[in-house]
Amino acid sequence: MIESEVDFMISCKDVIKFWQAKKIFSVSELASAINGKVISLAYHSGKLENAAITYNDTREIFEHDRVVSYTGDLRTLFEIRNAKDAFDELLGAFEKNLPLDEALICKFHYQLTKNTYDINRWDAGERPGKFKINDYVVGREEAGALPEDVPSEMSELLKEINDYQGEEILKVGAYFHVKFENIHPFADGNGRTGRLALNYFLLQKNNPPVIIHEEDRKKYFEALEAWDKRQALEPMIFFLQEQTVKTWAKNLLTRGGKKINHDSK
Repeated sequence: MIESEVDFMISCKDVIKFWQAKKIFSVSELASAINGKVISLAYHSGKLENAAITYNDTREIFEHDRVVSYTGDLRTLFEIRNAKDAFDELLGAFEKNLPLDEALICKFHYQLTKNTYDINRWDAGERPGKFKINDYVVGREEAGALPEDVPSEMSELLKEINDYQGEEILKVGAYFHVKFENIHPFADGNGRTGRLALNYFLLQKNNPPVIIHEEDRKKYFEALEAWDKRQALEPMIFFLQEQTVKTWAKNLLTRGGKKINHDSK
């Protein structure tokens, strides 16, 4: 069966129901549930902004903590290794049931970007794990909060999502992600940090994590731009729904080697 047929058969609601049936409460249960997805989560997130990252290098580091005959640049190697540390940070936070707050996001950012800041940012006083102190304008719509506004805008955003008590978790996750990337709180590494924080939010709310596939980067950046340009959230909601299905479709189609039936409308 080709992938498009798989996606057609399964809805995002199917995936969420499948995930919630696992009844994940402990970090060991979470690690088991996402076994086989972790490398892809790290690879695709890194590849979105660094074309030099390869799946093989990512797999070697996650599985063996080394790369054989590596010939790339050191920054790329650091970024891959950092992704492993950042995922360990996520697992530790999940185990302690830590809230998604400014402190945790800064920890995610530190793990993802340590030893990778370029000399210009470093000389300007920017540091991994710290909100930006200089102004960086990004994207066609010139997104990015002023440095002095970042703490208050991040605090407001996190309060909004943490206060939410409804069931439309993916919609709230989409809102968090577009707003986070629009604020652009760090001097570098905002995309990777925002995607990791999004998945932590989803996991805390008993929703499956989502791989944002690098081959779908055009639709991803268009969805971010739709918010920057006209505060349209629907493109990101639809995109995350599609990516959720793409991430988990094969897991739903086969349980114990048997094809499952679908009764969702």
